[in-house]
Amino acid sequence: MVKRGITLLFFLILNLTILYGQEVVTAGRFLEMVSDHYATIRDYEGNIAIRSGNQDMVGNVSFLAPSFLRIDFTRPVDQAIVFNGDTLTVFIPEMRAVLSQNISQNRRAGAGGAGLASAQGLSMLRNNYVPSFVTGPNPEPLDGTGERVIRLRLTRRLVAEGFREIILSVNPDTLMIRRMEGRTIADGDVRFDFTNIRTNVGIPEQRFIYDPPPLANMYHNFLFRDTD
Repeated sequence: MVKRGITLLFFLILNLTILYGQEVVTAGRFLEMVSDHYATIRDYEGNIAIRSGNQDMVGNVSFLAPSFLRIDFTRPVDQAIVFNGDTLTVFIPEMRAVLSQNISQNRRAGAGGAGLASAQGLSMLRNNYVPSFVTGPNPEPLDGTGERVIRLRLTRRLVAEGFREIILSVNPDTLMIRRMEGRTIADGDVRFDFTNIRTNVGIPEQRFIYDPPPLANMYHNFLFRDTD
């Protein structure tokens, strides 16, 4: 009996040593790890799918740190969203309309929505949202795919934030955001899916120069005035 008790005590001490020797990764710490990883990314490109309400949009995304963003859509065909660090430009082909908006420094992280998937955007989320795990720190299946992700729920600290809540689905191996889901202040749902992402491929700034189609109608400051 004594030998058996000593054996059980040995395994108990061993298990406790292993348990407390491991870092306990909280939701805040995991979000910090994701943010730190994105800080090492100079640029990325890949595929993006956006669902806003009942509308589905598909295209190719390009990002260049700190805040250059371009999405060329294949659905709707030829639609484009481009942010060159100062101006957000949206081309709507069915209206032959080019919408432009000067973006101030404090609005840049969220320009285009998908811009939150960047070091600058994640820094803003860490400051303005409270993170928690959706179900826990272990990977779980991502709906509609065969992938496994860690899901974070971000709850806004202030009512002034554009999203009431954001769900980040992160690949635990690459620390890249696979899906971002947001609930707006108007209770609308927006979802961004990032696939086939390639990082640090050497994207030039020239990619973020947008030449509007001939005869397109130009509309400036369609979101808010420069002084807002």
